[in-house]
Amino acid sequence: MAFSDTISELQKIDGEDFKRIGTAPVALRGILIILACAAVIGAMAHLMVKPQFDKLKVVEVKELELRQKFDSEQAKAANRTAYVEQLEEMKKTFNVMLRQLPNKTDIESLLVDLSQTSVASGLEVQFFKPDNEVPREFYAEYPIRISVTGQYHQFGKFISGLAALPRIVTLSSIDIEDINANDSNRDFTNPSRLKMDLVATTYRYIEEDE
Repeated sequence: MAFSDTISELQKIDGEDFKRIGTAPVALRGILIILACAAVIGAMAHLMVKPQFDKLKVVEVKELELRQKFDSEQAKAANRTAYVEQLEEMKKTFNVMLRQLPNKTDIESLLVDLSQTSVASGLEVQFFKPDNEVPREFYAEYPIRISVTGQYHQFGKFISGLAALPRIVTLSSIDIEDINANDSNRDFTNPSRLKMDLVATTYRYIEEDE
């Protein structure tokens, strides 16, 4: 059928032809078939194809997350040897620090060391009193209140002696004052005698059975 004939038939279409679809012109039936096919294809695309595209987007996002996780795990695996070496080094350092924490039996000897260090520095011990132990997570603090008198350079020697001890000892609440500050008969030609109050804190490792 020529194109001009098709146009001519379309011009002849009226409303009554839709009621007689079986006897409608070939052009009208062709258009209706095309529209019906388009409607079916559109419905199929909406009901079947579109959900698949939505699922595809979800899968693509999941794939990206898994890829990032894979890259992260792969990087960890590549550096595993370095991590193991670092962990072993940390364990050694931790064990060295633990050995610097006295146990129950070492506390008394450490108190003796503190007392002897102050005497060896030329200081006069006025006050030496261990306070109550303060438990922490895996160790306990053992504060000791100390009051000594002497010269300034002797204080420095005392502090150096404490730093040289094989155990961890921290100093806090340090207070130094001039004993003869209010003495009207003070001899300024002699070195001033000072008094130092402080808290020396040592630490004890808490055993698992405690």
